[in-house]
Amino acid sequence: MNQPTEPHLIRRFGLLQATALNITNMIGIGPFITIPAMMATINGGGPQCMLGWLASLMIVLPDGLIWAELGAAMPTSGGTYVWLREGFGRETWGRLMAFLFIWQFIVSAPMEIGTGFIGVKQYFGFLLGDVSAGMMNAINVGLALLVFILLYRRIDSIGKITVWLWIGTMITVLGVIFSGALHFDPKIAFAFPPKAFNFEIGFLSGLGAATRIGIYDYLGYYDVCYIGEEVRDPGKVIPRSIVLSLLSVAVIYVAMNLSIIGVVPWKSFVAVPGQDSVAIGSIFMEKIWGTPVAKIFTFLILWTAFGSIFTVTLGYSRVPYAAARDGCFFQVFGRLHPTKDFPHLALTLIVVLSVACSFIPLGTLIDALLALRFLVQFIAQIGAVILLRRTKPDMPRPFRIWLYPLPALVALGGWCFVFLTTDGKLQLGALAALALGIAAFLIWSRIIGTWPFQRRPLDS
Repeated sequence: MNQPTEPHLIRRFGLLQATALNITNMIGIGPFITIPAMMATINGGGPQCMLGWLASLMIVLPDGLIWAELGAAMPTSGGTYVWLREGFGRETWGRLMAFLFIWQFIVSAPMEIGTGFIGVKQYFGFLLGDVSAGMMNAINVGLALLVFILLYRRIDSIGKITVWLWIGTMITVLGVIFSGALHFDPKIAFAFPPKAFNFEIGFLSGLGAATRIGIYDYLGYYDVCYIGEEVRDPGKVIPRSIVLSLLSVAVIYVAMNLSIIGVVPWKSFVAVPGQDSVAIGSIFMEKIWGTPVAKIFTFLILWTAFGSIFTVTLGYSRVPYAAARDGCFFQVFGRLHPTKDFPHLALTLIVVLSVACSFIPLGTLIDALLALRFLVQFIAQIGAVILLRRTKPDMPRPFRIWLYPLPALVALGGWCFVFLTTDGKLQLGALAALALGIAAFLIWSRIIGTWPFQRRPLDS
């Protein structure tokens, strides 16, 4: 007679599902709400702002190789949390780094998901016309509830849902690209303003702003790493899905941007500081095919937004679970559903906080979540991969960073550039959050009697 087994995560995600997960997360609503903001960044705005796509790709591509090596070597739930803990020392500094990651993650992850809800409100506004803010907020709550219901199940059925959402996303972006290609006007697309390439301090500041927007749109190339325990053959699937996702989405973003600005003059939709971006995807299709087609296409954009919210919530719900399971977060979130084998309480936490973040202005959300992540996730993660190479050279590494350590150094320089060109108030806010996290860690460690207040065996 078979004995009942304890709830555990199951490896069901293959390369198709993993790549679909990443791409659906990366594209989502991002370019449909950020292209107007992107086109206003460098020297007063214009086509030169597309340099932000290239600059951000030069950062995220080498950074993706870091994720690929760490994810293939340690394919477990939690991703960065686990790697920081192991890289900096499980019983010493790694405890601090892992705690700080969870500290910022509990805030920045819902911020990222909240941007998707904001995008949904923008495009529902085009679809429904003049509706009250209360109705829009009710729509967002209903959408969050739908995401929660669809994710409240076993991972094998979620893989199928992910592929269908990815198909909808690809139909949407291909619709933009092919429509733009059929009506592309180079005179409209390349209408550069005077002094578009005037290389001064303001140019660097604008490039930093464009790069931050580009990085936001690329976020998600690593989403598969957060469900590493649910990936089949992770040593191959995780690196391949990351590289395929980045290269595919880079081509898609440039093609989408050119398609839109080659039909709709950039001056007519460029974002004005302090105002919400327009529903540029719907306006673009309306200009080419008319209002009825534009409304149908808006449904596809909303499908794409929903897919992004769905996939990123899936990945991020595994992080509090991993931390709680290891004793670095509230233990209640370390529980798995008794029959469906997924972290149901961690999922609930992420969904609730994401809805709350959807009431914050979009631009503030994007800059704030990136400022928080630069220090404790992206930069610290580079340190983790270098330390692991030195302290654990014999660790199995199914994938190794190409041309190491060059990509790590390029990514480090890129993250530093973007952080230093961020608004000074957000820099101080990120540093203040880091300081508060350190203080909270020391208080917590003192209470439970762990490092640095109790001597424990150091990592070998």
